[in-house]
Amino acid sequence: MMPNIDPRQLKSMMDKMGISSREIPATRVVIESRGGNIVIDNPQVVEISAQGSKSYQISGIIREEAGEEEKVEIRGDDVRVVMEQSGADEATARKALESTNGDIAAAILKIEEEEPVD
Repeated sequence: MMPNIDPRQLKSMMDKMGISSREIPATRVVIESRGGNIVIDNPQVVEISAQGSKSYQISGIIREEAGEEEKVEIRGDDVRVVMEQSGADEATARKALESTNGDIAAAILKIEEEEPVD
């Protein structure tokens, strides 16, 4: 923090400014996002309160986890378009849309690429 300052003096200055801190006995911290999670094992968590707001300082062993892919809703209109353009049945069209996250053009191309050539 600040060099050459006695911890008691620092605490006294923080108290005068209305800043308080406390350690939180956490065993794990997870920050969730769409792209994946940040997991902090064996964390040291400090809560800092100042002027009515709280912030957290976290340190520990950090690792990242891949996020779960969001399930895209496949609409009936999209399935029909893929069926009409590719000549595929409903199950094949739906499967292609699911594997391309609802991308109609990619689903049509996928079906066309997988069809055996006569």
